[in-house]
Amino acid sequence: MTSQKKHLLDSLDHLVIELAWSDKVSFEAIEQQTGKNEKQVIELMRRHLKPSSFKLWRTRVSGRNKKHEKRFPPTGKV
Repeated sequence: MTSQKKHLLDSLDHLVIELAWSDKVSFEAIEQQTGKNEKQVIELMRRHLKPSSFKLWRTRVSGRNKKHEKRFPPTGKV
């Protein structure tokens, strides 16, 4: 893999992690922006975070309706 391709992958991974940590960004929005579905985001987070950080994130995300637009439609407020 070339250095340029690796840098692009690292940038995309960084963006996905940043979006996933945000409480205001749903998995559907992440998929629209990056093409990664919820399962792929979870796998990426598991691969890149420390085990304790991943568990903390999963606990936060599992209890949030806002991470799923189907359960909590966007209101247009930011």
